[in-house]
Amino acid sequence: MTDVSSYIASARSWLFVPGHRPDRFAKAAACGADVVIIDLEDAVAAEDKTQARVSAAAWLAEGNAAVLRINPPGTPWFQSDLTEAGRHGCPVMVPKAEDPVVLTDIAARVAGRCELIPLIETAAGVERAWEVCATVGVARAAFGNVDLAGQLGVAWDDHAALAYARSRLVSASAAAGICSPVDGVTTAVKDAGVLRDDITHARRLGFTGKLCIHPDQVEAVGRGFAPSQDELEWARAVVTAGDSVTTVDGRMVDKPVLERARRLLGHTHDSHPAA
Repeated sequence: MTDVSSYIASARSWLFVPGHRPDRFAKAAACGADVVIIDLEDAVAAEDKTQARVSAAAWLAEGNAAVLRINPPGTPWFQSDLTEAGRHGCPVMVPKAEDPVVLTDIAARVAGRCELIPLIETAAGVERAWEVCATVGVARAAFGNVDLAGQLGVAWDDHAALAYARSRLVSASAAAGICSPVDGVTTAVKDAGVLRDDITHARRLGFTGKLCIHPDQVEAVGRGFAPSQDELEWARAVVTAGDSVTTVDGRMVDKPVLERARRLLGHTHDSHPAA
């Protein structure tokens, strides 16, 4: 069994698979995604939610690993979803995350056995991002661009319209001392150019991973968020030069620069399917 929790910090590609389609679980796990998210929420109709939970539980019981996106608090399925997640100790993606009190309660209900991944997809969640990210039990935040865009009345693929929300989540994560966040989805599944532009934009803002809705997106996401060869060579030169060096290749090096170099080197990893 692969321990998904050990990959939360460095995972770049996060692939959703509908919980009511257990026939797709193994395919998702084998496609090279760093993390597979079994979705019990948006992808599953109300009449299929119980069966989706049963299918997810069976997959986890077989020793497979996954993140569970549960149904939000206040829905009829929330408690059963959370109970199942707690039984298996798998990370939990919490949709519509905006209240640290609710997240604290979720962490308590699973007795700290499940790392929490709040999905920030409401205006309230954006404005309370630091509180959400600083909640005990939160390992990393993710951005829900489609739902947030719907609430704001803007296009979910409009970089300018959602730049504030994205930047706020990156800043909140850093302020809370947790991993850099995971960017939202690209809905244009067949357009490699759009995906590439979305990755470039998100990485420029400080995201270090991305949610995927199709296996075909996984490779590009993993590659797009990986440090480039030039970045790695620069980072090695900075780290090798030592703490006392003030310039490398004619450019200033101080403590923040050295820390960035170390982070770049620390974020290199091979593909590791979450299963």
